[in-house]
Amino acid sequence: MELLNIKKVYFVGIGGIGMSALARYFAKRGCMVCGYDKTQTSLTRALEEEGIHIIYTDDIAQIPDDFNAINSEILIVYTPAIPKDSKVLNFFRDKGFSIKKRSEVLGIISRGMFCIAVAGTHGKTTTSSMIAHILTHTGYGCTAFLGGIATNYNSNVLYGKNNVLVVEADEYDRSFLTLHPDIAVVTSMDADHLDIYGDATHLQESFHLFVGQIKEDGKLFVREGLPLHGITYSSGSQSALRAVNIRVVNGVFIFDFEDGFTTIKDITLSMPGRHNVENATAAIGVALSLGIKPTLIKKAVAHFKGVKRRFETIIKTEKQVYIDDYAHHPEEIRACLDAVRQLYPEKKLTAIFQPHLFTRTRDFADDFAKVLSTVDDLILLDIYPARELPIEGITAEMLLNKITVESKQICGKNLVAGLIKNKKPELILTIGAGDIDTLVEPLKETLNNA
Repeated sequence: MELLNIKKVYFVGIGGIGMSALARYFAKRGCMVCGYDKTQTSLTRALEEEGIHIIYTDDIAQIPDDFNAINSEILIVYTPAIPKDSKVLNFFRDKGFSIKKRSEVLGIISRGMFCIAVAGTHGKTTTSSMIAHILTHTGYGCTAFLGGIATNYNSNVLYGKNNVLVVEADEYDRSFLTLHPDIAVVTSMDADHLDIYGDATHLQESFHLFVGQIKEDGKLFVREGLPLHGITYSSGSQSALRAVNIRVVNGVFIFDFEDGFTTIKDITLSMPGRHNVENATAAIGVALSLGIKPTLIKKAVAHFKGVKRRFETIIKTEKQVYIDDYAHHPEEIRACLDAVRQLYPEKKLTAIFQPHLFTRTRDFADDFAKVLSTVDDLILLDIYPARELPIEGITAEMLLNKITVESKQICGKNLVAGLIKNKKPELILTIGAGDIDTLVEPLKETLNNA
């Protein structure tokens, strides 16, 4: 299917962060865009305000007449998160429509474009957002599809006037193998999605396949220590790109960049944590490879406000600090907690964690328990199932029993705000990739009125 031929697009699962970015993109192109999702959220409401028609009932009678008959101008996009028995999805399948995954559509869009793809089990959303921001802020320009809402633009899609595309390359279900990038970044390759890959070896094989699809004269930036051959980057090691002299001044991370040719001193980064300093190092390396001036890059990094739900500070006063983060893998949680401790070493940390997926909780239960045992006070929510059915014996209680911190408890999501009102914590962190984000506003209100 050719991009220029697409005039009407229907999204089955339009509320996902990646799907909604594509919906906005096609609407911007002037296409008729409609969609289905099972739940109305702030993101779907924003899409509706932008003129996109969305239904919330799995009912084929509500599908617009424009999508009732096969037409070469119609594209149907679906997410694997949609159940296989979805009536809306099966309506399009039974009719014989051209149905594509989000990743396949990104492959269609990226054809003929200069593609910068960021892959990794952690860090890809922040790194791709940093790259897109640097290119936009410096005037270089790009179109970008992001896995989160970039705070600077309050959007997950950017529209450029040039031929450059920045995209988050998702390893889930081997989706990133639809891309053939000119520049690729690999941030991490920790074991994850074992429900798809079975073991870490098959996950790594998939990353090797992705790297093998880089164009012949392309570049690969890879975090130091990963089993890939490319331009390495890290914080404070002997890698090709280095972040050195890292320090925290008034709650802000400052570092120097070196690559043996270029030195950029005193770079200010508002996103805390050494892992984010490394993400910035990769983004700077990409920008330099495109010929962008170091002085412009430094200013762009200083103006980067982060990504919503990636170490997002909700409240920051003398009495209370509240941070919300998307971390849902043990390594992500560890990096998040390290950043919190670096910024607030003297404060007692209360963490609210919502496990995401039964399989991930099962596969990494001991690792979750180890890292969560390092907080001072833990509130554990029930497992968010997403696309999965329950697994016998895999519960929040099972995980809680493995956690060694003395102050710990399980709490229903609807009771958390009341519990926090009584605890009055000085430092609170919500972490998880499910629907824990629906607690952010209630907790903010509770803490502000405490």
